[in-house]
This record gives sequence, structure tokens and C-alpha cells, in this order.
Amino acid sequence: MSESAPAGAPAPPPAPPPAALGPARRTGAVRLLLRHPLGLASGAVLAAVVLAVLLAPVLSPAEPGVSSLRDAFGGPAAGHPLGFDSAGRDIVARLLHGGRNTLGGAVIALVVALALGVPSGLLAGYYGGWFDSAASWAVNLVMALPAMVVLLASRAILGPTVWVLMVVLGFLVAPAFFRLVRGIVASVRNELYVDAAKVSGLRDRRIVARHVLIVVRAPIIIQVALVSGIAIGLQAGLEFLGIGSGDTPTWGAMLNEAFKNIQRAPLLMLWPGLALGLTSGALVLLAAALRDVLEDRGAAPAARRRRTGPTTITAPRSAGACAGLLSVRDLAVSYALPGGGEREVVHGVDLDVRAGEIVGLVGESGSGKTQTAFSILGILPEGGRVCRGSVTVEGEEIVGMPERRHRELRGNVVAYVPQEPMSNLDPAFTIGSQLVEPMRCKLRISKAEATRRALELLRLVEIADPRRTFASYPHEISGGMAQRVLIAGAMSCDPRLLIADEPTTALDVRVQAEVLGLLRRLQRERDLGVLLVTHNLGVVADLCDRVAVMKQGRIVETGTAEQVLHAPQDPYTRKLLGAVLDHVPARRPWQPSNAEVS
Repeated sequence: MSESAPAGAPAPPPAPPPAALGPARRTGAVRLLLRHPLGLASGAVLAAVVLAVLLAPVLSPAEPGVSSLRDAFGGPAAGHPLGFDSAGRDIVARLLHGGRNTLGGAVIALVVALALGVPSGLLAGYYGGWFDSAASWAVNLVMALPAMVVLLASRAILGPTVWVLMVVLGFLVAPAFFRLVRGIVASVRNELYVDAAKVSGLRDRRIVARHVLIVVRAPIIIQVALVSGIAIGLQAGLEFLGIGSGDTPTWGAMLNEAFKNIQRAPLLMLWPGLALGLTSGALVLLAAALRDVLEDRGAAPAARRRRTGPTTITAPRSAGACAGLLSVRDLAVSYALPGGGEREVVHGVDLDVRAGEIVGLVGESGSGKTQTAFSILGILPEGGRVCRGSVTVEGEEIVGMPERRHRELRGNVVAYVPQEPMSNLDPAFTIGSQLVEPMRCKLRISKAEATRRALELLRLVEIADPRRTFASYPHEISGGMAQRVLIAGAMSCDPRLLIADEPTTALDVRVQAEVLGLLRRLQRERDLGVLLVTHNLGVVADLCDRVAVMKQGRIVETGTAEQVLHAPQDPYTRKLLGAVLDHVPARRPWQPSNAEVS
């Protein structure tokens, strides 16, 4: 799509009013939670308990430690609605101040467990390797320790302070967070949308914060509620058994005292027991409701929809500026075998892509095409490595390049259009959010500028309603639109080399033709070098200037599309042609520009 309408063309329709831009505004998580009966009730109970204990000095009718023997076991009186305990101390004061200590101890245990378990679980799950092995060994060791024995030993060594015991408890329950987070992250890191984020040039820190944490947040919320309940219950249990500081009012200490006098004043057991039950139950129910709300709603609120003026996408570069884009020489890729040793899956591949041409890398499934593309991008799966050979992009060696430098090249030098468009879009974020984030990271531009560029890119890839698509989630658009979005994302940082891996596999014939036409137009307008990985010789005949045919990890034939399709030399190429083509005309060979010739 050109940026200016041709002369005599009708004027574009006026922009729709703001109310019509995009889908209806999504309801926020807080509003959804307020509409959830279980969440509303449990949240109200928990908020009342927390507010009461925080305001204990204000709400308390007396000091919790002040006793009057003449009021021992006294019933309700003016200013003392729940009466007095066996030592003549006000029960309300003991409940409120005891709640501060009980909940404060649980918070300490929770903070310690989160601080130790979540970051280590993220690192172990995302990176694996030696840290994963060491952390898993340490966690298994901690889990083997008998918690009660460790707490009793800590009390004997460090004293009966509640806060110290809660720090030790936090250390003991940290493995629960580690194992939960590690397991989920280890599965998420292999998702295609995480690979897409890597290819776009995002740093690991951004990928973890944006695409990984959002997946583990709901399980973490449930785990927080469970661990908090355990901390409250265990602390109360220790105090009930008399293992704690008798001078500090807690709900467990109140239970201990009430149990001693259960025959004389059984109601003394009710109040601390009710406080413990309501708090623990409200925590679990609120966490369950919040998890349900977050999972049903999706990860992020709708993007703000605002009117934005047109922006100018970077003009195409001259072919001479980047004529020698990609050069692959003697590339070999191997994978580690479970029992030791390696297996080579790509053998001595030679390949070139120049500015302004489309090179097709053709072969059946398992021939090594995608492994070659991943080697160029530096995103080989775990266990894979380039065992020999050279890969240069604009003269810069890729093999052995530090990851930091490789990440700088992805997105604004080498871009990637994957197959399976829906799997490469994070379902938790809007389309606009996924287009804006890489541009802000790679181009160092403001959110407003990135939004303008994203909308212009969506127009560029011929999406009819860019604003609506910008504000939509992946499940709200079609597969063809999703593929166009991925092409827009690949073009967002103005790359020089585009690697398209089976970009039309999951699309119907009509949409395939539209996407191929779009790729061809963008390639011509921007003078891109394109490496098209495909098994479809019909696509090659329609789109490519040169072709490299791959079989079992080796290049068996190369040449112009016209030569390979009309006069194949290798028997494997003739077999492929005989299976799928019947005198399909090929494109004319690519012609270098004057700048390249000179």
C-alpha cells in the first residue's frame, strides 16, 4: 500500500468517531472482581480484618497487656464488648493487637518465601543449565528437612521471637514457590510467541517480565493464599502449644490461654478461632476468585484508543548499501544425544541472499530448512549448536557472536516471519501491545510514536481496520490477519533481511495468494533480501528469484527459479517437480541494481 493516494483517486472515508474505534472497552480486573460474589464477600471480610488490625491502636478500648484480676472472666461491659479473659485483659484489645502480630508474622514468612522461591524458579525454568541443577538440588535438600524440628531448633537457638520463627518458616516454604514457578516457566519458554519475542530483539528480562510472569501469576496467587494460610496456622499452632513468647499477644496465644480455661469460659475459644478461620478462608476464596477473573479476562486491559496522525515509515534503502546481505558457508548443525555424543542434522550448507532478491530454500519436512534458518537467527533449540561453518550478515560473523550483539541484530537487521501465526502471538496481550513493545525497545522511541508506527504498519500490510485490529487480542482476528500482523511486526524496525519460514502453511488458498502478494510488494518497495523457507514449489515459482533445494540436511541444487523449475539437474529436484508441478512458469531471474554492478 503506497503512502499517498494516486492522482484522481477518491478521498479516503473520514475516520470513525472515537466510540467506533475498536471493540468495546474491556472491564477492568477490579470491576470484574467486584461482580464476583465469592470474590466480593471474601475480599470484604479480609479487608475488614486487615483494616481492623492495622488500626488496632485506634480501635482498641484498652492496652492488650493491661490486666485487672477483678475483671477476670468478666462478661461484656461498656467499652468492652467481648468482655475479659482469665487475666482480666480486654479481649477486643488482645484480638486486634494479636492480629497485628499474627498477620505480620505471616507476611514476613510470605515475603521471604517469595523473595527466595520466585526469582530462583524463574531463572532455573527459563535458562536451565547449571543453575537449574544446583537450585533443584538445594530445594530437594530443604524439602527433606522436617519443618517442625527445624522450627523448634530455631526457637532453642535464636529465642522464642515470633518474627525470627517466621523468617525460618519462609525459608522452609520457599521450595513450594520454586517448584511451581520453575515447572510452569520451563514449559512456557518453548512457546512460539516467546521465540518470536526473542527474534524481535527483546531482552530476556523484558521477555520474562512480559510473556512469562503473566502466565505464572495466577498459580502464584493461589500459592500465596495457601502459604499465608500455612504460616498463620503454623504460627498459631506453635503459640497454642506454648512455643513462643508469652509476652506477645497473638491469636495462637489466646487459643492456648482459652484452652486452659475451656471448662470455665468456653467462649474464650470462639473469638481467636473465628478470627483464624475467617482470615484463612477469606484468603483462599479471594485468591481463587482473583485467579478466575484474571484467567477469564486475559492478561492486559484494552489498549487506549486515541486518534493518531499518520506517520512516515522509513524509506527503502538503495540496493548498493546492503548488497551482500547473507552469506552461509559450510554450515553444519548438530544436536546432543541423550546418551552422549552428537548427531549432525545440517551438513555443509552454502547459501547467499543479496539485497532486492527472494531466495527460496526448498525441501520436504525434515530436510533441515528450518534448522538452517534458526542458525542464522541464533535461536536453535536446546541441545543444538553450529558445529562448523560461517554465517555472515552484512559481513559480520554470526557464529560465535555474543548473545547481546546477536540480539541487537534481530529485528532491525534480520527479521523473521514464522509459520503458525496464532501460536506466535501471545494470547495475553493485544495486537497493538505486541507491535509497540519491540519498537520501543529497539528504536528507543516513545509509546505514542510507536503506536503511530504500529497503526501505519497495519495499514501497510493492508488490514482494513487498523485501529480495531490494534486493540484486539489474537483470538479476535483471523489466521490471515494474524499472518499480516506478524509481517507488520517483522517490518516494524526496518530490517534489511527477512526470513520467512513457511509463511502461508496454515492459510487457505485465497489468503495464501494475498499474503504472498503482500510479501512481494514489501520486498520490492523496501529492496529487502528475503530467504523464503518452504516446501511448496508453487510458491517458489510464483515468488522466488533463486532457489536452493535441500535434502537430508544438504543443498543438492541451486540456481535461478527458471533454471531449477524448467531444467532441474538433480534427481531429487525432478522428483519434487514431478509430484507437485505441471509446467508452472517461474519468475524471471533477479537482476542486480546498477549500484551492485559497480
